[in-house]
Order: sequence, then structure tokens, then C-alpha cells
Amino acid sequence: ELQLVESGGGSVQVGGSLRLSCGVSGLPDSTYCMGWLRQAPGKEREAVAGIDSDGGTSYADSVKGRFTISKDRATNTLYLQMDSLKPDDSAMYFCAAALYDNGDPWYAENGYDYWGLGTQVTVTA
Repeated sequence: ELQLVESGGGSVQVGGSLRLSCGVSGLPDSTYCMGWLRQAPGKEREAVAGIDSDGGTSYADSVKGRFTISKDRATNTLYLQMDSLKPDDSAMYFCAAALYDNGDPWYAENGYDYWGLGTQVTVTA
């Protein structure tokens, strides 16, 4: 069964760090892309980082230089290291997987086939 399970969210002060994890099971090794997306109350869901099957990474401008996406093939875990957190980073964070290259860019929500349930990140002043 294909499953994505996020963990690592919580409450942190401005300037602090968190590392999100996404345990992955059932995904084929050929999975095209995985990503982290977030949604704050009253806002649309937005992609923050993506990593392709070759390890190439992409980031939203709002998190570039502060967030790092990575994956550990040995443990089938996707990570999002978040540093220098800001109040605007507060959101529910989701990991997602795109099994095939369907022509959508990494930041397109519709390009992802499978989603986790999310983990909440709250950044306080």
C-alpha cells in the first residue's frame, strides 16, 4: 500500500529551526518527483520545495536559502530542513509524490498523485 506519513511539525519561535520527515512506503524507485507543499488558513496551498529522481532540487523564492529538501533512499524518508523560520512559514505542511513526468512543473499542485495528511508548523514571535 502506498503511504506518505509526515512528522516533525510543532511550534517554534521566530528564527528557529524544524526538520520535517515524511516516511514513504510503497512508492516505486522510479518515482519522478517528491515535494513539500504547505497551506495556511485562508490561503491556497503552495509548493515550497521539490526533489526529482536524480536528486535535483527546487525551491520557492520565499524559502530559498532557508529550507533544504533531501531524501534518504535507504530509509525511504523525505526531509525538509527549515531554518530561520518566520511567522509566514506557519502552515500545514504536506509531502507529496508524483509517480510520472506528466508535464507539470514541480510546483504545480495538480502534478502530484499521492499526499500525506500533513503536519502543522507554527512559528511564534
